[in-house]
Amino acid sequence: MRWESGRRSTNVQDRRGMGGAGMVGGGGVGVLVLVLLVSFISGRNPLELMQQVEQSAPAGQGGEAGAPPADDRQAQMVSAVLADTEDTWRRIFRDNGGTYADPQLFLFDGQVRSACGLASAAVGPFYCPGDRAVYLDMSFFRDLEQRFAAPGEFAQAYVIAHEVGHHVQTLLGVSSRVHAARSRASEAEGNELSVRQELQADCYAGVWANHAARRDWIEDGDVDAALRAAAAIGDDRLQRQSQGYVVPESFTHGSAEQRQRWLRVGLQSGDVKQCDTFSATTF
Repeated sequence: MRWESGRRSTNVQDRRGMGGAGMVGGGGVGVLVLVLLVSFISGRNPLELMQQVEQSAPAGQGGEAGAPPADDRQAQMVSAVLADTEDTWRRIFRDNGGTYADPQLFLFDGQVRSACGLASAAVGPFYCPGDRAVYLDMSFFRDLEQRFAAPGEFAQAYVIAHEVGHHVQTLLGVSSRVHAARSRASEAEGNELSVRQELQADCYAGVWANHAARRDWIEDGDVDAALRAAAAIGDDRLQRQSQGYVVPESFTHGSAEQRQRWLRVGLQSGDVKQCDTFSATTF
């Protein structure tokens, strides 16, 4: 992938090495356990206690997040990819009479607190609509290569573009509609809605990749790398690896075949209108 000459996003914040900064007053899990203990003894709301801890924490505790180091190639790649998604989605929104608001992207290691709560690196990259931010522990890229046999920078770029796809869904109101519908649905219906939402994010990632190809970012083998990554994190493959059997009705992200198919739809068309997974009879 030819990303080196691309601009860097100003929306990447590096929280790595901050020792739990951005979590409950900077104290991380230890403070969280203490808060829960006090809550249990006193009967007070733990959220209120957490807020008090944060308000009493010294300013800047744990360090300040900033731009990633210029000599960190992987972080610079993340910044370049995010910048290119910004340029792509700004143009698409403008062409359709809208305005794109850039997301933030936070690099972290180990664990992080977002508006969606505490999360560890084990959950993988995620997007939080509460603060409109992507969270990325880059150890996932190592897992992508070693555990899922999906190496390459374009495979990593697909992961970033997928999470940005969730941001697009938030801006378009898709995420709020899905959340409302899931609150009224059965578990099976809720899972299907989740799958359709994830597949649309895959398609949006493909739309970005289509535009990146027009800017000569894509090299031989890049598309195959992205498709391998999409397949590797399909629900069926993950379930088979973890438990030895597959339960399709429990899928929340889609099968390997589905994820590849919708990524390919976006890649080939470059057209957001082709990504309507919610109206598709077969998805």
